Amino acid sequence: MFQLTPIVKNILIINGIILFLEFILKISFGPLFGVHSIYSDSFFIFQYVTYMWLHADLWHLISNMFAVLVFGPMLERVWGAKRFLIFYLITGIGAGLLYGVADTVDKGSIKKDSIEFTANPNPDDFYIYIHNYGKDFNIVELGEFADTYFDNASNSNYESNAVSIVNGIYNTRTKGFMRGASGAVFGILLAFAMLFPNTELMLLFFPFPIKAKYLVFAYAAWEVYSEIFKRTGDNVSHFTHLSGMLVAFLILKYWQRQRGNFY
Repeated sequence: MFQLTPIVKNILIINGIILFLEFILKISFGPLFGVHSIYSDSFFIFQYVTYMWLHADLWHLISNMFAVLVFGPMLERVWGAKRFLIFYLITGIGAGLLYGVADTVDKGSIKKDSIEFTANPNPDDFYIYIHNYGKDFNIVELGEFADTYFDNASNSNYESNAVSIVNGIYNTRTKGFMRGASGAVFGILLAFAMLFPNTELMLLFFPFPIKAKYLVFAYAAWEVYSEIFKRTGDNVSHFTHLSGMLVAFLILKYWQRQRGNFY
């Protein structure tokens, strides 16, 4: 059914072996090789390369590798193995770096507000802090504590608890890590749509064929929406997906200008 090309085959094998090793050894490589916040003690620059070979679970792996399996071989046959590998690596690393920049800006504001609050804790700033950064936590419980803290502003115990809560939110927001091949995968999707825009695709959940350019446009629009209106508990890095598309677009435009066409 699928005609595997060398680089696509090796990408599938490497990703599969890594997840299999995690399962057999009962460990997670994410804490060391996933992308951490630059403010975390667990951050290392090599993580922008290694994160794209890790997956959270079997479904995460299958969803990413299925796209590589379907769309990757055509790109590799058009470009050749070397160029396809370069494209895959640059889109993955580039998406990770853009995520890192955005995450640094986001976490930088959390760090600044956390430091300012711990230096001068007070009920008003606590309200503002939990409103800005506490949405992924028990906001009802936090709100109840904030109300009580406001009524007991001069009580050192409440002040100490407020500082502990703020530090807890900050540590939780900065200790996570990002992993997955999605940045590179979305780069492949965009490249396929640009090279083969009118190729009709059949989807399992859609009864009619749809052209690649419309499918990828709809996918990108959904990712933009999902990033702007991110739901509580949504752990998907939609920004990384979009970053992979952006890096892929820039690569293709550069190659087009260099050689007069995509090939």
